[in-house]
Amino acid sequence: MNIPDKASYTREDYEKLPEGAPYQLIAGQLIMSPGPSTSHQRISTKLLRALLPFVEEHGLGTVFHAPSDVRLSEKDIVQPDLYFIKTEREHLIGPQYVEGPPDLLIEILSPSSAYYDLKQKKNLYELHKVPEYWIVDPEDHSVEVYLLENDIYGIATRYTETQTVSAIQIKDFTIPVKAIFQR
Repeated sequence: MNIPDKASYTREDYEKLPEGAPYQLIAGQLIMSPGPSTSHQRISTKLLRALLPFVEEHGLGTVFHAPSDVRLSEKDIVQPDLYFIKTEREHLIGPQYVEGPPDLLIEILSPSSAYYDLKQKKNLYELHKVPEYWIVDPEDHSVEVYLLENDIYGIATRYTETQTVSAIQIKDFTIPVKAIFQR
């Protein structure tokens, strides 16, 4: 795959990449990510298996998992590990990607993505008014939850293995943190 060297890329450049190319577009920069680890995938699968039936059973909206594009702007297209769109906002779901901020985004930290998830993506999600953002940390078995208040993320609430995390954007959804990390 030959990608032209540019100072800044756009949605148009991103759409020329082959399907499944391991890139995200953050602040006009193409960010390449290696495939996720088996631990990362195990955690992602556990979360998906908990979220999907709950959301479907209650008719709350749609759950997506990576790789699936979310276009936040012409220079920002991300692939969150998991995300949720409420039923009343499903008009954002287009044929190629979601056109706007999801209601809940979940990122699972890995060595190659931690900087982007903790700094750049957090700031990007706040800028585009994602109401709820979870950061799942496989190293210390915790989940940090950021909620948008007055257009900024408040201080994260950190949940550990002895606690249960609740989604604000998915009414009545809870999951014990320990269940996310069990083998």
